[in-house]
Amino acid sequence: MNNRQDARLERVLATLALMIIGLISLANVVVRYFTNASFAFTEELSVFLLVILTFAGASVAMRSNRHIRIGMVERLFPRLRMPLIIVQWLASILVLGMVTWFGGQFALEEYQWESESPGLGLPNWWYVIWLPLLALAMAVRLSQMTLDRLRGRLSDEP
Repeated sequence: MNNRQDARLERVLATLALMIIGLISLANVVVRYFTNASFAFTEELSVFLLVILTFAGASVAMRSNRHIRIGMVERLFPRLRMPLIIVQWLASILVLGMVTWFGGQFALEEYQWESESPGLGLPNWWYVIWLPLLALAMAVRLSQMTLDRLRGRLSDEP
């Protein structure tokens, strides 16, 4: 299975989020032009979809080795390449693990408190639950990419 198919779910999520953002923004502009009023919910929905787009896109970039990282040290010290790849993986897993943990805690609290979004009155946890889920997806894609780099199956040049 190639890397394109590995992150298919994240690709679909990012594509849908971008399409919906474009459509609601266009609709909002058209309505505002003709009526001098706008849809109140579009900002809330757009921010939510931007989070989905950002994390899903980062997951795809992670899997295909297109994510930003500093490769200068690896090029300067080629004998340390393997340990440096592992250190990069550990540091990234630590950060993504914290995002997953604290994002999950936040989503659970939003669920328990039954808080609602200000614009649409939807449960806030519907928006927040995507943060830990997509951070977890990023950790999986990072691990897949790291294994491929360690096995020499993935070029380190983007």
